[in-house]
Formats: sequence, C-alpha cells, structure tokens
Amino acid sequence: MTSLHQIICFPGVFGVGTGEVKRVTEGDSVTLNINAQRDKELLWLFGDQEALIAEIKMEAGVFRTYDGADGRFTGRLELDYSTGSLTITDIRTEHAGRYQLQIISDTGHQSDETFTVSVYARLPVPVISRDSSQCSSSSSGSSVSECSLLCSVVDVSHVTLSWHRGSSLLSSISASDLSVSLSLPLEVEYQDRNSYRCVLNNPISNQTTHLDISGLCQPCPAPLPIPVISRDSPQCSSSSSSPEKNCSLLCSAVNVSHVTLSWHRGNGLLSSVSASDLSVSLSLPLEVEHQDRNTYRCAINNSFTNQTQHLDISQLCRPCSGAQVFCLSSGRTHCCGFTETVIRLAASALVGVATVAVLVYDIRSRRSYQRRREQTTPPHADEYDDVASGH
Repeated sequence: MTSLHQIICFPGVFGVGTGEVKRVTEGDSVTLNINAQRDKELLWLFGDQEALIAEIKMEAGVFRTYDGADGRFTGRLELDYSTGSLTITDIRTEHAGRYQLQIISDTGHQSDETFTVSVYARLPVPVISRDSSQCSSSSSGSSVSECSLLCSVVDVSHVTLSWHRGSSLLSSISASDLSVSLSLPLEVEYQDRNSYRCVLNNPISNQTTHLDISGLCQPCPAPLPIPVISRDSPQCSSSSSSPEKNCSLLCSAVNVSHVTLSWHRGNGLLSSVSASDLSVSLSLPLEVEHQDRNTYRCAINNSFTNQTQHLDISQLCRPCSGAQVFCLSSGRTHCCGFTETVIRLAASALVGVATVAVLVYDIRSRRSYQRRREQTTPPHADEYDDVASGH
C-alpha cells in the first residue's frame, strides 16, 4: 500500500497527497478525527517509514504516544482514548506529511485510514511605504501630482500579494518559491479619497494593511543639508603646559524641519535630537579623546533621505600644548591656531614698528627745534635779558 502514496511537495506548503487533506498554519493545532473505535488495536503511523507515534491496545491496557525516531513529536501529541483521534499541537513544517491509522479488529481484520497534513508558514503583515526615489534631490521642489507607493513582504512562499481599491482588485503578484520577497507598486493622487488596501494571502489565511494616503503621501521636502562638524573652541589653561585629554565637538545643521540629527560610533547610535518645527537650527555636542581611534559620523535624516558627515579626529582635535601661543578672545583664554597666531604676531610687529617710528620722529623734531633756536638767538641775549629783569 505504501508504494501507492506519492509525496507532493509545494514550496512553502508541506504535505503528502493522499487521503483526507488537513491544512493548518504553523504554530496551530490539528486533530485527525476518526469515528469511535472499540477494536482490538489502533496504531498511528507517520511518514513513508511508517514510524509508530501512538497506539491503543484494549486487551493489554496500552494507551501511549511516542516522540518519533528523531524526537520531532516530543510533547506535541494528544490521543483521545474514547475515539482514538490524534491531535498534533504547536505544529511545525517538520510535522507535515502522511498520517496512517491501522485498525485491527478482534477477528484480526485490518483496515486503514490516511490523512495528509499540509503546514503553511504564518503570514507576515504587508508593509506599505512610499517610494523614496520619488523625493530625490533632483526632483525636490517640483510639482508632483501622484504619490508612488510600494507594498512589500519578505520571506514568504506560496502566497499572493495584491492591491485593492474598495472591493475591486487592482493588481496582484504570486510566489511559489521558498522564502522570497515580494513588492507591488501603486500610484495614487495626493487628493485621492478612495480606500486602498494591500492583502497577502495563502489558501487558509490572509493579512491586510490599509493605506493612509494623508499620512504617507506628503509633498517632497527640501533637500537635506550636509551636517557641519566643528570644534567647540578648546579651553587651555595658560598656566599649564599639559595638553587637554578631551576634544569638544559640535555637529550642526541650519534651516531644517522634520529631521533627526544624530551622532554614531561605528554602527551604534550615541545621541540624537529631532525637530518638527519649520526652519530651525540643530546642534549636537560630542566629546572624544584626542587618541580615540573609533570611527564617528554625524547624520541628518528624514523619512526619505539622509546626509552624513564623517569625523576626522586627527584634523579637528589637535591638543593644546605649552609650546603653543595662548590667545584671549571674548574674555576667554584659548590656544591659538596657526593662522590666528601669525595674524596676532604680525599685528604685534606692526604696533612695535609704529611705536619706534613715533619715538624717532619725536627725537628728531626736538633736535631740529634746538638747532633753529640756537641759530636765531642774538649774542649776549642772555645778559640783556638779565639786566632787563633787574638782576
């Protein structure tokens, strides 16, 4: 009899083509019902190897289930003593196949009943998203009357994915291969008031997601700016020659809305700040050590796109040291950069030259005045002045 049973394998559907067919979703339970039996023996066998998984022997008082040769039925079989029906609980794809019941009467007559159990994977909920390519930087700001949508599912098999408007089917796509991804596009107008839904189904179940046009189909935003990373004026003590250990940084973006600004180290998120108001400026601080060898990046993103700026610690985080020039700016002492140092030294030199020039001019003027006075004063002028004054 076994040779007459042909195994039928469908991708994503597991079962054997013979007898009564039972379809069940993975994780559920299925009962193989039979009429109440009062015969001598009932034997439940599984698969082409006819492995014994349950038995009832009236005379011997045997009422037992088995785990199977590989243990796949452990804790999953329930046998109804009064009827002989068998229930498989928390079923998995490995439990799909042919189940055979051998009924042996008191007279020794044997009859068989067979069941085919097909197990379907549990369906995921389809995801509706907007096609982000519609809001590329080249098309931002242009008038777009239609909204491009995509309904998607991943790791599915033997299913159909479809778009519906009201009670009408708009489009569909099917898959019979094992563990594939499906996507189905749809275009609607921004002002469309019809009801749309995306449905994923197999022969025994379905999952539906309804489209919210007003939530997904917003006009394309302005292109995102590239975030700017700057050093937050490092503080150095002019009385100390030891370099700073940490470097204070600031990532900034201006005139942005409905965005999130975030710092990342490697693949991990360190911090973030969001803005929903129109045209605001965002800044996010970060402190790193000068010798830090991790990779950091600052990212700004919205629902459609993102921009990223990578941090170059060696360029931005040069520690202050005692050999460097200290500058006072806005009442704060800090170590000068190369450009600032050159400018300040040049300015000091100009002030010094100007001071020397003024002194030289003053000395020369005094000497010139003294010579002119000596040349214009008549002889004995000093004696005449003394007589006139009564001395």
